[in-house]
Amino acid sequence: MGHPFPIREIARQAGLSEATVDRVLNGRGGVRDSTAQEVRRAIADLDRQRTQVRLVGRTFMVDIVMQSPERFSTAVRAALEAELPALHPAVVRSRFHFRETGPADGLIGVLDRIARRGSQGVILKAPDVPGITEAVGRLAAAGIPVVTLVTDLPTSARVGCVGSDNRAAGATAAYLVGQWLGERPGNVLTSLSSGSFRNEEEREMGFRSAMRARHPRRTLVEIAEGQGLDATQYDLVRAALDRDPDIRAVYSIGGGNIATLRAFEDAGRECTVFVAHDLDHDNTRLLREHRLSAVLHHDLRQDLREACHIVMRAHGALPSVGPTLPSPIQVVTPYNMPTNTSTTTVRRGVAEVSPKAASS
Repeated sequence: MGHPFPIREIARQAGLSEATVDRVLNGRGGVRDSTAQEVRRAIADLDRQRTQVRLVGRTFMVDIVMQSPERFSTAVRAALEAELPALHPAVVRSRFHFRETGPADGLIGVLDRIARRGSQGVILKAPDVPGITEAVGRLAAAGIPVVTLVTDLPTSARVGCVGSDNRAAGATAAYLVGQWLGERPGNVLTSLSSGSFRNEEEREMGFRSAMRARHPRRTLVEIAEGQGLDATQYDLVRAALDRDPDIRAVYSIGGGNIATLRAFEDAGRECTVFVAHDLDHDNTRLLREHRLSAVLHHDLRQDLREACHIVMRAHGALPSVGPTLPSPIQVVTPYNMPTNTSTTTVRRGVAEVSPKAASS
């Protein structure tokens, strides 16, 4: 039984004699199973307490760098600030660097300034382009661990990635859209904010693959580069509707959903099924109003907590663990919205996926 603790310390923690602990550790027998379990628990307790001692008084300054619409960056800020008390006895302080759009050079400049100034870690949501990957390498060379959030940079020197399984999320969206459309005719509009974000590309690939397998005769109409902003999204959707009179459903990968719905209304068209991502303040309101069919959601608080833990592990303040698992995907309808996103009483449980609930 490997451990770094003296027998005397284990015995004191377990309330047993040193001789008994020695017999358990060396497998000499003559000890009840319950006593051996007490020794194992004592070692586990000591290991946790040692971790706590390492964290006491430690302050981690973490920079959160994101290119994202305001509604999502606001949700990320709120999720991180809600998790900070749970990270004690360590103290995590955060600096936020948010922007909605712009060339990659702006983000690269932010990352390089952090590399020069110093930080204990960077949580990053950025497009997967060579300049960003190189900037992450410069941060790593400066001893600053980088954790990617929601969208990955797999060829970079980042130390971890947190978020959901984006291909599975896209396939889930295809299943819902296909079930709710049923035998009704209609094409599906897929909307990306930008082709440079790997998470959106993977969602689209998962959606397209599942639709091809389950509903090969449905046409998918793609629009992109609206940056998830209502101002640019409206024109892209309206143009797509003008070109294709058979669009009846939407899979919104990159946001801008208020503008998308307005484009349908102004064109005098019905959106029969609308599946989106993330319970930000816009989608929460639209879902509550039954204007969205479902939102694919994952727990941002869990993601930010794990991101901070990865930073702490990179500095040796927490023990190493196995690979980070993707966040579970939740299918949220107006009838099972998490209570912290709604001001009304809602029924909890499994998402209801019925054609009636799907209608906008």
